Amino acid sequence: MEKKSIIVIFMIIILLSFTLFSGCITDKQSIEYDGLTRTYLIHIPDFDNVLEEKPLLIALHGGGGNSENMRGKTGFNDLADEHGFIVVYPDGTGKLKNKLVWNAGYCCGSALENNVDDVGFIDALIKELQKTLNIDENGIYVTGHSNGGMMAYRLGSELSDIIAAIAPVAGTIGGQATEEENIWQIPVPNNPVSVIAFHGLLDQSVPYYGGHGNRTSGTRIDFSVNQSISFWVEKNNCNPVPDIDEQGNISVKTYLGGDRGTEVVLYTIINGDHYWPGSQKDPYMDVSASEIIWDFFKTHPKQ
Repeated sequence: MEKKSIIVIFMIIILLSFTLFSGCITDKQSIEYDGLTRTYLIHIPDFDNVLEEKPLLIALHGGGGNSENMRGKTGFNDLADEHGFIVVYPDGTGKLKNKLVWNAGYCCGSALENNVDDVGFIDALIKELQKTLNIDENGIYVTGHSNGGMMAYRLGSELSDIIAAIAPVAGTIGGQATEEENIWQIPVPNNPVSVIAFHGLLDQSVPYYGGHGNRTSGTRIDFSVNQSISFWVEKNNCNPVPDIDEQGNISVKTYLGGDRGTEVVLYTIINGDHYWPGSQKDPYMDVSASEIIWDFFKTHPKQ
């Protein structure tokens, strides 16, 4: 009787797993981590082959945003349906559910002040998803905007053993929380990680050339885009001389030849401000960051 019960339970688990992939699902879920209830929005497309391993894309909202905001801004659900990957939009923490932040090491807000373990949360979330979903362990990717872009840089360095590639938008690898604080920078990764970054030359929230932005609250000081890109070019052991492609308002620098097939790519939006390129709030719509990001991710698995 006990053996039969075990078999029944096993079959139920299998059926539940297949049900997860049997239709397009967008759902708000939660896990308990470090004494906090952490929430995330997950989108699972209607896969033709449920037995095939699927890539996982983690998309991090900006400071003062949330998972729903990031979903609407990026349009990753549609791309996931078209290309066959799972997308997860985690929520940061904060007093107001619509205005959440991440602890990116030197920014931002209550997450930094309370030393929230967001790296541990994302690591735990990935492991939790791997228990129930057929995720490609070589296809785990992270992107984020603004404070979420800073967090993407941090996750790439601290979770380099599991993350294949990152795509920070309007982010940076470090700086100072205030002009009185010590300089903080992401640690050296143990493994190479491919990077594709986007940054507007006119960004006044996270300045392209670094420093304190005109629209930045407090006295926070950000590293420059060049410092952030140079860090990854060096750590990935890429060719320090990039291939350059300039077309209109877009400049693309590609650093090739990194360890284990990694590359570092920088999209500079000449007329760009603090937008997600191609989103509804982007007045120029020169490029779609979301489409370019996925094209980059799918060709840069973990090696």
